[in-house]
Amino acid sequence: GELWCSTQADILEQGAFPEVTTGNQSSKPTSLERKPSPAEYRFILPEFLPDPKVEWRNKIREKLERADMLKRRKIIDIPEFYVGSILAVTVSDPHAPGKMSRFLGLCTERGGCGLRAYFVLRNVIDGQGVEVMYEMYNPTIQSVEVIRLEKRLDENLRYLRDCPSEFSTFPQDMEHEILPPGSTVPLNTLKVPLTARTWSQKWQYWNLKGVEPHTMQLEYWQKKKYIKTQLSGNVPKLAPWHKYELMEEYRSSIPEEEQVEMYSEVLTELGDRLMKEGRTRRRRTLVRPRKTA
Repeated sequence: GELWCSTQADILEQGAFPEVTTGNQSSKPTSLERKPSPAEYRFILPEFLPDPKVEWRNKIREKLERADMLKRRKIIDIPEFYVGSILAVTVSDPHAPGKMSRFLGLCTERGGCGLRAYFVLRNVIDGQGVEVMYEMYNPTIQSVEVIRLEKRLDENLRYLRDCPSEFSTFPQDMEHEILPPGSTVPLNTLKVPLTARTWSQKWQYWNLKGVEPHTMQLEYWQKKKYIKTQLSGNVPKLAPWHKYELMEEYRSSIPEEEQVEMYSEVLTELGDRLMKEGRTRRRRTLVRPRKTA
């Protein structure tokens, strides 16, 4: 959890579509109007990348899943979004009035690969925190709308469960916010405070950047216990040569050549459709209602 949050948060600070780099090199953000290259689609469509574990790889299954995902994306529009964006999802529900149910919330988590890709929306309704997990390619999803497109400092916002409710409260009739042409995906640098203990998890060990530091300070007995654990040797320590272990890095990621091959196939099927829909959404103007009295 800690490593995943910290490494993904570093990627967020680089911009909308960072270029493919090796190591910890930084890249400049690019414009939304520029058509991204196949390798850059891994930030827009991360679910098309398979799991890097060798024992879980199956190229035939991966190719069949990509074909199913492309067919699904031709039926409904799944727009570009990130953790921190505000989405509204409409699903078919036989028990809801009109057989349709719509939920608006903040995307706090996104994960999975292939047809198992998912995302979680959070909102506070009537003083009660509600989180709904959607499978991205579930056939019951009728539409996915991006109300506000932005990123956060952390790639996992699960800590909002232990934050004041005003940071997770959004009206269900919230209006769309359209970005001006040529702008990059904004990065929301908001830092939220944590409520008094007890927390649902030990957030002080997660290396979070979107939480006010003074709200995660450890008590004296907690610091003493943490230091004792470190000195006892129960915490695994990395060898000095661990950062030079190229094979471990290779096994924990998808090679760039495979990424280009996979996203070239996606670009052939959906590239023009994605750019056309993106331009259409950005061309719309936001008209705010005026008071008549």
